Amino acid sequence: MEAALESTESAVEAWASWRGERVVRARAPYGPLALTGTWWLDEQRANGWALPGRWTVDEQAGKVTLTAARHDGIAVDDAPLEGEVRLCPDEGPGAPRVSQGGRLLQLIVREDRYAVRVFDPASRARSAFAGIAAFPYDPSWAVPARYVPFPAEGPVRVLHSDGRRRATVLAGELTFRRGAQAHAVAVQRAADGALSVSMADATRAGEACGFRVVEVPAPDADGRTLVDFNRAALPPSAFADHFTCPLPTEGNTLGFPVAAGERRLLRHR
Repeated sequence: MEAALESTESAVEAWASWRGERVVRARAPYGPLALTGTWWLDEQRANGWALPGRWTVDEQAGKVTLTAARHDGIAVDDAPLEGEVRLCPDEGPGAPRVSQGGRLLQLIVREDRYAVRVFDPASRARSAFAGIAAFPYDPSWAVPARYVPFPAEGPVRVLHSDGRRRATVLAGELTFRRGAQAHAVAVQRAADGALSVSMADATRAGEACGFRVVEVPAPDADGRTLVDFNRAALPPSAFADHFTCPLPTEGNTLGFPVAAGERRLLRHR
């Protein structure tokens, strides 16, 4: 009995720490609340050249050339840019840091379409953010699950939060029980073996964001893992409309309310 109580207390502490980290990351100067725009470079003329400088795509090389004059106010790794710099999208932490004033300009690519995300620490969403509402921790929502890979991983066209369909690789199926009923959802798998599932359920009907994402530890050799719905997280698109998050696939809408995990963003009045 004491061991079970200690285990529950430890789980609650870990969950509370996760909740705190989620809030810290959300309100970070260049966190998801700071995203004020995603500008597609093949639509520059249509959007009125909203970006500073000139961004030229070289699809064959998989790079973008940014050309700027000093009056554009662009800096690369905090050094003023006057001339050209070649950028590669989605390079990660080691990529050159492109900024203008206090704004961060991040180059991305999605299915051979290049875009620049603009993160502004002075965004309205960031200044209005007051936290993330969540259901109380409930140990009954941490349930054993089994992962079964699909015979062959292949991309399927999945609707994203910006209304476009994009190729998404679904690796397999995660099965679990809630009460006497068995359920199955399609999941993605990261390079380290961890799983993630985008899901909708009855609790999302009255919320601004219609789905959540649950990260699941890598399964063991027999496919066994644990899905903790207490860590059902709002996707990036709940923090800013300019993110392009994959929506739950057909079959990933659960027919019962999942009263666990994050619910909605809280804002100052």
